[in-house]
Amino acid sequence: MRRAVLTGVLVAFALAGCARSTGPTLLNLDTETGTPDEFAILPTKPLQTPQNLASLPPPTPGGANRTDPTPQADAIAALGGRPELLNRSTGEGGLVAYATRMGVSPGIRTELAREDAAFRRANNGRLLERLFNVNVYFEAYEDQQLDQRRELERFRAAGIRTVAAPPEVAE
Repeated sequence: MRRAVLTGVLVAFALAGCARSTGPTLLNLDTETGTPDEFAILPTKPLQTPQNLASLPPPTPGGANRTDPTPQADAIAALGGRPELLNRSTGEGGLVAYATRMGVSPGIRTELAREDAAFRRANNGRLLERLFNVNVYFEAYEDQQLDQRRELERFRAAGIRTVAAPPEVAE
């Protein structure tokens, strides 16, 4: 009886060791369920019949559709901006130029991927946490968390307006 139990445990550990691993995962999200990703589905805009059918533009294969989602324009409109200016802009060129004004490291993606893999390997959790697929993400990144309340107080002490934060409580 003992031998059968021991053999069963050893077989279970051997099979668990055969599992496919792509590297250390700190945040264990089960994405292999076969169900659709609800965040990848974008609703289309409702169909509308125009006043004059002759005013419809000719079809452009591979081009934009009037019912296609336009998240950037929709966000700009929701925030009170003018989405029609998106078409006249040069895209993200201004943002990229500003972000790279101090120079660009050509191998930054490779370097960050290497550093991230080393960090995840060093903070992959203890044996039982890995064995039982326990989420160790928040514990691993605890030192890098921003203390919202302390930052809010620091901003207020510096005289920076924090309109999105709750008002100060009068004591």
